[in-house]
Amino acid sequence: MPMEIIRNDITKMEVDAVVNASNTELKMGGGVCGAVFAAAGAEALKAECESIGGCVVGEAVITSGFGLPARYIIHTVGPVWRGGGCREEELLQSCYRKALSLAAENGCKSVAFPLIASGIYGYPKDRALQGAIAAVSEFLMEHEMKVYLVVYDRKAFELSEKLFSSVKKYIDDNYVDEHLERRRRSDRGNVSLNRFIECDSSQFEISDICFDAETAPPKLKKRRLEDVLAQMDETFSDSLLRLIDEKGMTDVETYKRANIDRKLFSKIRSSNDYKPNKKTALSLAISLGLNLDETHDLLAKAGFALSHSSRFDLIVEYFIQEGSCNIFEVNEALFKFVEDTLSSHK
Repeated sequence: MPMEIIRNDITKMEVDAVVNASNTELKMGGGVCGAVFAAAGAEALKAECESIGGCVVGEAVITSGFGLPARYIIHTVGPVWRGGGCREEELLQSCYRKALSLAAENGCKSVAFPLIASGIYGYPKDRALQGAIAAVSEFLMEHEMKVYLVVYDRKAFELSEKLFSSVKKYIDDNYVDEHLERRRRSDRGNVSLNRFIECDSSQFEISDICFDAETAPPKLKKRRLEDVLAQMDETFSDSLLRLIDEKGMTDVETYKRANIDRKLFSKIRSSNDYKPNKKTALSLAISLGLNLDETHDLLAKAGFALSHSSRFDLIVEYFIQEGSCNIFEVNEALFKFVEDTLSSHK
């Protein structure tokens, strides 16, 4: 889990470096900046900042962590929001890139960021979040580091209204209580097909679906009969490696996009009978851009399934249906809807 969104007080993060949303004079301010100075020891930190002199917008400097659990404080200056036409996005992403580069140069293996510029600088929180994730995910494609995006409370964390509404509608349209669904099936005479098969001389469709008798079955992606039969005895590891080849991806690309670390991926690759947890399997399915049918198959190899009685499953299913390969966007939505993120892997 190289990048994780968590709710915490950034001054209490036990990491190699915490990032301070600073001002150009590197002086003690309000918000995150004031909290970092107070927790580190205001006088000692002030003296080191004065020796540096200042920092321009989009750049970063580093000091000792003093009284913090972190060894270092990386100070970066975000842009003031002026409507989006004054290079704000470029400058914001530069803050993250420069801070991460400084962390790497100083041997840091873990770093914690606040949502830079989203406080008194007025940067819209949903756009600040998108900028943070874009810059961090780009860095992590080339580097090994644990990065936390720390929010103090969920009110300070916003998805775009369009995405929030779309996910909420999908949940509302599909979420079912397990017991109510059983009763509804009985009352309405639902037809439940655990395995829907349509055959001709060379192809068939197969999927786990359930629908009302009056509802036509969804159109599923056709697969060759001989391919499906050949894959029946595959382990999870076998299926994963085959899919990586079929999608034309590399191992590194796959585990980076899945937001899992190299050691975990090595376990999956080297152990033919390795069974990952559900979050890991779903992360890999998303990174590979699998459709829902392919995702069901891969999950089954690890002994799992998606359920419409689980909001977590429905949110992940929404993004799979939308063809999203961005694990960080999925985690944003899961965090906002107070669900576990796809970050706890083993």
